[in-house]
Amino acid sequence: MPPVSPWSLRAWPPLLWQAGRSVGLQLHHLGTRVTLCGDPSIGGLAGQTMWGGSSERGEAGVAWDWIQIARGVVAMTDPMSVVTNLRLVGDEGEVLTAQEAALFLNEIVHGLPWQHEVARALRGPTQ
Repeated sequence: MPPVSPWSLRAWPPLLWQAGRSVGLQLHHLGTRVTLCGDPSIGGLAGQTMWGGSSERGEAGVAWDWIQIARGVVAMTDPMSVVTNLRLVGDEGEVLTAQEAALFLNEIVHGLPWQHEVARALRGPTQ
């Protein structure tokens, strides 16, 4: 698996993937970063999370920014800004635009237990 950094996904080889097809794409948690932002009294935490996996076609990765909006509640910072090496293709084999792909990428994100992994990162290392 290539290095674990959200921006490193830009260097991964592109992987063509049929939009809406999740069979064969098993993603697992690669890492979550936590950073301080804004007012700590209302949470003030944000970060990135990265997920990846291998398929018969190659390696895939997705990453996105998140923000804590209340204690114990996190959300994607910008659902239109999922970083990935996946190049989603439509029913006719055409590569989808970033706007067209956003719907499918958000379906992938929604299917992952990413909030659980972010919550673990927010609790810090266990003793």
